Amino acid sequence: MFLTFEGIEGSGKSTQLRRLAERIPNAVITKEPGGTPLADRIRAILLDSSSQLDPNAELFLFAASRRQNVIEVIKPALARGAVVLCDRFTDSTLAYQGFGRLINLDQLRTLNAWATDSLTPDLTLIFDLPEEVGLNRARSRNAEAVSDEGRFEAEDLRFHRRVREGYRTLAVSEPNRFAVIDGEGEVDEVFARVVAEVTKRTELLR
Repeated sequence: MFLTFEGIEGSGKSTQLRRLAERIPNAVITKEPGGTPLADRIRAILLDSSSQLDPNAELFLFAASRRQNVIEVIKPALARGAVVLCDRFTDSTLAYQGFGRLINLDQLRTLNAWATDSLTPDLTLIFDLPEEVGLNRARSRNAEAVSDEGRFEAEDLRFHRRVREGYRTLAVSEPNRFAVIDGEGEVDEVFARVVAEVTKRTELLR
């Protein structure tokens, strides 16, 4: 089974992914951008606040990173029957590059399908909260980090508002795949919502 975790900056998705992985024996955890040695090098470029990237160059780098992750990590794990939990996947491209950067969504879907061999998650959890709250969380986190991964947090509030609305639009378009999780509140409160949705929609925690 393939589960993906999505949301705006500072939504808490990475924390909740790790919490859920502790409840699933032999879960495989991966992330985007990144997940393999080569993809991690691409991640460093994509998230470095000093990187001056053309929007299409940014898009192609995300696709290249995703391709490596799918071929080296995700598909082999699924083939051997593992549960894969991925921190961001193709829906991030639709939300950030599509709704955020205003790149044509149909073109993005074509690129996503090409990069992943049309791999689609079984369940996608979207962590939703006001963009101002998420940005404050993310910027506080980045201030304490050793590496600089703040390029997207530097975007203005209008960009992050479009990304959030993009995720909400995606959730409405595929209600059987997406579950929107209220990301506000204490970590344990949010995790209880995650457990409830995963239990309702899958057999993983039963």
